[in-house]
Amino acid sequence: MNHPPRRQLCLLAAILLASSLIYGCSSKPTNEHRYELKGRVVSIDRAKGEVTVDHEDVKGYMPAMTMAFPLRDAEALKVLEAGDGLQASLVITDEGYWLDTPVITKSIPGVSPAAPPAGASEPQPGAEVPDVKLVNQDGRPFSLKQFRGRALVVTFVYTRCPLPDYCPLMSANFAQLNSALLKEEALGGRAHLLSVTLDPEYDRPSVLRAYGATYAGGRFDRWDFATGDPAEVRRLAEFCGLTYKAEGGQVVHSLRTAVVAPDGKLLKIYRGNEWKPDEVLGDLRNLPAS
Repeated sequence: MNHPPRRQLCLLAAILLASSLIYGCSSKPTNEHRYELKGRVVSIDRAKGEVTVDHEDVKGYMPAMTMAFPLRDAEALKVLEAGDGLQASLVITDEGYWLDTPVITKSIPGVSPAAPPAGASEPQPGAEVPDVKLVNQDGRPFSLKQFRGRALVVTFVYTRCPLPDYCPLMSANFAQLNSALLKEEALGGRAHLLSVTLDPEYDRPSVLRAYGATYAGGRFDRWDFATGDPAEVRRLAEFCGLTYKAEGGQVVHSLRTAVVAPDGKLLKIYRGNEWKPDEVLGDLRNLPAS
């Protein structure tokens, strides 16, 4: 029996090794981008694995602001304290974002860190939702009172939001709700969706229409995208317990989604980005038929 020469075996092994390395590299998340982030820790939520950082400009990506980031380092989460300096890689992929490879600079003893801003108070279920006046993606003025007799689901976004788990996720969730409302004729006739911009100076009706078309597929029957006077936008946002402020062309904001009953009173507030479309659909289906 003839055996392959040793040189051929070595060449085959080299080819197999190279193939395995190429395959391993291809398993990384698609469209991954990394940016250097530097700042100071404002607060830590160890249960959620998040750290709120008052950070400097992230070169090539976002301006200085204060916001929460998932931190994928269990040991760092254990030792971090408010006031610590933090340097890390901000990783952005199609699936989300997080901080990686953190370097911690401990705070100086005796120096107290600045307290995080107080959150807006939140209304209780049954509270009357303010009848704010807004303008939709077609430039048509309207007020929330016009939706009386139907349930209204309200969320807050802005079109230039850079973080996948914030506004894009809210709009993707609403796209699922919109599909359900269009398919279920009985449910669709009893509910409406409303996305309100937190950046009314930039997000004019034409901007919102273009943005909305990417999620609603050009169907605005059950879903409006709204802008308006900044004072009216703030009145509704703060009623829902949402805090926000403009910083360097971006908007630093929390997340709130409200379900308003057909009588114009608050049914439920969803905080953050962990709610699922099926939960909201359940709320709508459980409303008594009019």
